[in-house]
Amino acid sequence: MLLDDSTIDSALMRSAVDLLAESSQPAVVLDLQSLSRLSESDLVAVERWSRRQPCPVVGKGHESLPAVTCVDAVVESDAELNTMLRRVAVNPQAAAVLVQVLRTIEHLSPLDGLVVESLGYATLQFGEEFRRWLTQYQSQNPAAPTKESGPPVRVERNADQLTLVLNRPGNGNAYSVELRDALMEAFSLVELDASIRQVRVSAEGRCFCTGGELTEFGVVSSPVSAHMIRSHVSPARLLLSASDRYHFHVHGACVGSGIELPACAGYLSASAKTLFWLPELSMGLIPGAGGCVSISRRIGRQRTAYMVLMNKKIDARKALEWGLIDEIFLENS
Repeated sequence: MLLDDSTIDSALMRSAVDLLAESSQPAVVLDLQSLSRLSESDLVAVERWSRRQPCPVVGKGHESLPAVTCVDAVVESDAELNTMLRRVAVNPQAAAVLVQVLRTIEHLSPLDGLVVESLGYATLQFGEEFRRWLTQYQSQNPAAPTKESGPPVRVERNADQLTLVLNRPGNGNAYSVELRDALMEAFSLVELDASIRQVRVSAEGRCFCTGGELTEFGVVSSPVSAHMIRSHVSPARLLLSASDRYHFHVHGACVGSGIELPACAGYLSASAKTLFWLPELSMGLIPGAGGCVSISRRIGRQRTAYMVLMNKKIDARKALEWGLIDEIFLENS
């Protein structure tokens, strides 16, 4: 018999699965092993139910189980589960927006997905969780980064190949307004010039990109303004529109936007010691440089949510196993 919502709430959710929180709490936990014994039609009903929950639905078990489609993220141990629940409880609004965005964009085109991501990100930029983080960060880090000379992105054209090199090594190639605008200019050239057949993107310094320039956070006047800026100035949109022409090579730390943008490319290689990290939940935010779209398209929404909700760093080997990257370069790693 197909389970309806009332049956799921009263029977399934209170016996076959472990309901650890009501909908007013930050998360619901489901036992994947128990769920996977249900019929296919009942699993479809549970999946529909879970997608309507206003909070993360966490599955305990192995991600290979059939019921994985019913949850937003998967943990295998009690220790992982407790860690995830603690982190969600600190920033429940950001966690909720994250899983809602990932659910919504799963069946949208990449460009439509960017719109949904931007709206979610703009909402959180003016939420209490981000403001709490921003106040603490600004009190502890009053100084602006030192300005570096030279172009933020070096550009070289050789026949039908364009080479772009991030050129702010002293600041870990942080994704600043300056760097974003330079990338927009270069990517716009690629969009306009069909004779550029391949674009190779790499970076100077100890790492590819340490993520957003934190000293620039919190300067936009309203969520509408924030969304409109991303609607007009979006390197991710240009990358996704011509992804097959781009090859990114990353190394060192790839934090936040430092993996969100490379994941938009048709081909992504990494040095062997590269680390990938999505720390946005700790700031009361979600990935907002295209990562909800680009990363989930490569590794799925459950693994994307896992990385964010767990504050999980993964190495190049795990990234290759998951499909986040396409190749590991052993030389000069």
